[in-house]
Amino acid sequence: MNSLKDKGFRFLEHVADVYVEAYGSSLEEAFEHAATALFEVMTDTSKVKPEVVKRVKVTGFDEYSLLYNWLEELLYLYEVEIILFSKFKVHITKVNEDFSLEGEAWGEQFDDKRHEKRTEVKAVTYSQMEILRKEGKVVVRFVLDI
Repeated sequence: MNSLKDKGFRFLEHVADVYVEAYGSSLEEAFEHAATALFEVMTDTSKVKPEVVKRVKVTGFDEYSLLYNWLEELLYLYEVEIILFSKFKVHITKVNEDFSLEGEAWGEQFDDKRHEKRTEVKAVTYSQMEILRKEGKVVVRFVLDI
């Protein structure tokens, strides 16, 4: 988990789809790395310039639905506005029993001359979704339907 090129996520074995494990020192950092992994499936995020910022607000009835809603909202922004993202900042709060996420995503319009088109992500799923806390780290796992 701590290599020099550690991006905060890795891809796990899955028969048909993309199984992601993202991690960080906090839930926010794990969610940020999960978002990077989502876009890394679609393109080389190192080539996506953080020129445009989009503010994202989502809620969830638990941490799982919050992760799902965060990633789905980013995927929606990509599909509607054709924007690739490469940098994320997340702030999560708990209000009563619900969770709220306010985040920012930086990126730019897709340009087929500069951005590699990898695998299309159809949807985020709850399949095999986990949120684990161990040894001072938060680990989130989820499957992307491709």
